[in-house]
Amino acid sequence: MREDEGLEGLPEELRELGRSLRVPDVDGESMAERVLARLLAEHVPVPVVEEPRPERWAWPRRWWRALVAGLSGVLVVAVLTPPVRAAVAEWLGVGGVAVEYVPGAPPPAPAAVPGCPAPVPVAEAARRAGFAPLLPEGAAGAVTTVTGRAPRAVVGVCWRTARGVVVRLDEFPGELDPGFVKEVREQPEPVVLPDGTAAYWFAAPHRLAFPLSSAEGRWRQEVRTAGPTLLWVRPSAGLTLRLEGIPDRTEALRVAASVR
Repeated sequence: MREDEGLEGLPEELRELGRSLRVPDVDGESMAERVLARLLAEHVPVPVVEEPRPERWAWPRRWWRALVAGLSGVLVVAVLTPPVRAAVAEWLGVGGVAVEYVPGAPPPAPAAVPGCPAPVPVAEAARRAGFAPLLPEGAAGAVTTVTGRAPRAVVGVCWRTARGVVVRLDEFPGELDPGFVKEVREQPEPVVLPDGTAAYWFAAPHRLAFPLSSAEGRWRQEVRTAGPTLLWVRPSAGLTLRLEGIPDRTEALRVAASVR
């Protein structure tokens, strides 16, 4: 019997296990998938039992699963343990957003969430931006606006809550350049949307630099204070999304889950 006989389905089995792990995605693949792919590519030797038995390959499979479980624990601890957690958003890219952790920075002055000036119909926003904007459910009176031009356009979706508070959902391609830059004094909190999507919750006000373009196509960077924000990536749409204006994390997660 060949040493690799009985292991033909092991790579796919390991990748499937990797996909089930709750760790942030990197370019459409989970961190666990990438680690497992590297191990498989380097042909890590599998222990072989000397005497052939019906359950000959049960022990190597258990060994692989134990290895996967150990790696998974390391990855989860890396995501959840400070100070790695503070830098994980920048390390993973979070689409078109970079996060700079500056614990000694002075606290920014509070500021209101800006609305969407020069609103346009959704169809027009899609034409200018080059992608169909996603809209939250139950956001009565929502309007859209577009900053910049495809393929580096930013679509803003704005609406008011029952209390008259402005909520803003910014959407842009994951490879936006120049992109948004968040300068935070407190570590973002990794959270998970109801559908299993990894996200980051910024509870405290922070400095936000974002791109704007002129009619001639020249880019400049504006800076303002952003309030509590939820940040996530929708790989199926190729978009980065940031939801601002909802100070309650649970409510922000609920709204984000309704975005279609």
